Amino acid sequence: MKFEIVTGMSGAGKSSALKTLEDLGYYCIDNIPIALTPNLAELLTSLETKSSKVAIGLDVRSGEDFKGSLKTINDLEEKGFDFNIIFLDASDEVLLKRYQETRRKHPLSRRGHRIIENIKLERQLLQPVKDRADHVIDTSYMAFRDLTESIRRILDEKSNSSLFITILSFGFKNGTPADADLLFDVRFLPNPYYIDELRGLTGNDRPVRDYVMKSADSQLFAQKLIDMVSFLLPRYAAEGKTNLVIGIGCTGGKHRSVTLANVLYEAINELGEYTVFLEHRDA
Repeated sequence: MKFEIVTGMSGAGKSSALKTLEDLGYYCIDNIPIALTPNLAELLTSLETKSSKVAIGLDVRSGEDFKGSLKTINDLEEKGFDFNIIFLDASDEVLLKRYQETRRKHPLSRRGHRIIENIKLERQLLQPVKDRADHVIDTSYMAFRDLTESIRRILDEKSNSSLFITILSFGFKNGTPADADLLFDVRFLPNPYYIDELRGLTGNDRPVRDYVMKSADSQLFAQKLIDMVSFLLPRYAAEGKTNLVIGIGCTGGKHRSVTLANVLYEAINELGEYTVFLEHRDA
């Protein structure tokens, strides 16, 4: 098992980096005592599965133990553990500004009264680890999406691999879903409700689907919907969006919306690039 060690200057974005790793499917463990890292690595290895992805966050919150961090890292290497060190850094000026804006205490605040003094001390403590790091990311002028993309590149992850999509059919008469990011109204399409033999069925049944999709308007709308969503997905992913809910509604939520939701789900699922969920709220 190969795991990631995420460390760096306090305020440089370690928490954001771990959040990104968590979104990418990593099991993240933060702020453990440095001395326990080898024991943790052994435990994780003994529990390893093929899908294991683990990230460990280490920083000066460990206190005095952090002075021995380089020795701990060397011990991990000597024991044959496979790991990367990702080091988050930023300029002293940017770190100072971030602390002033958030008004949070620096982890080394007990050693000095001025934040800038604590930043300089922390940099001295971390320099040996930074020198040993496999990847150093300077977040001084990075937005969150830029940090996310940097980590994905380091891990060679697909830029859209952490986007979870829910395609949700619903009926307007029962209210619109509050969590929908995109909402489409398909009440203009032919309505199977007025066909006696179709009224008791849903869009999951072939006769209803065939009835709805035989319309030229339905076919054209479905294609334009698929084209637009396919265009949007990689752009949402590039912005760091991790969850997208696409609502498709008709009057009762049983026929037309279910049919179009199924069509869209099948098209997006065929791309093989996203995790897609399908839910029929009112069917």
